[in-house]
Amino acid sequence: MKSLMKTLVFGLMVAFLFTSCAKQPTQQIDEAKAAIEAVVTAGGEVYAKDELKKLNESMTAAMDEINAQSKKFFKKYGKAKEMLVALKTDADAAKELIPARKEEAKNAAVAAQTEAVAAVEEAKALLEKAPKGKGTKADIEAMKADLAGLETSLTEVQAAIDAQDFFGAKDKAVAVKEKAAGISDMVKKAMDKVGIKY
Repeated sequence: MKSLMKTLVFGLMVAFLFTSCAKQPTQQIDEAKAAIEAVVTAGGEVYAKDELKKLNESMTAAMDEINAQSKKFFKKYGKAKEMLVALKTDADAAKELIPARKEEAKNAAVAAQTEAVAAVEEAKALLEKAPKGKGTKADIEAMKADLAGLETSLTEVQAAIDAQDFFGAKDKAVAVKEKAAGISDMVKKAMDKVGIKY
């Protein structure tokens, strides 16, 4: 009877050891997922695309390791735990990068907006001095309409900045600047032909 009890107790201890070692690292999984979600919430899809892609790849690799271990009789989740801890550290680091990148994008958008406003103002001033003659009236009216459209686009640039769509705002501002510069160039060429200084 005593040896049966010893065998039973030993068997229970062995079973306990196997089950305690075989637990999936659910806490580390949850922490890693939460860390990735924090990066997304902070704007990672816009300002940390590469880092977010690597984090998702790391998460997939860690889950693959967990799934591989779960199919084994002797489960060892140590490597998976290390991967998840490293992933959380990487996610925290990626999240720290976002505010500076966001500020940099905002500054670039505001600078592009300032340049676009200056280009539109220059085009408007030049158009006022444009040579007015028999064949230029329609051209001047068309350019005025284009400039009015560009001024509308400038309000869209400001709206994009207000909505924190800094990359979109910058792209719009650059397009406005280029169109305004094109109008200025056309007016300057017309002024050069008749000898008007600008």
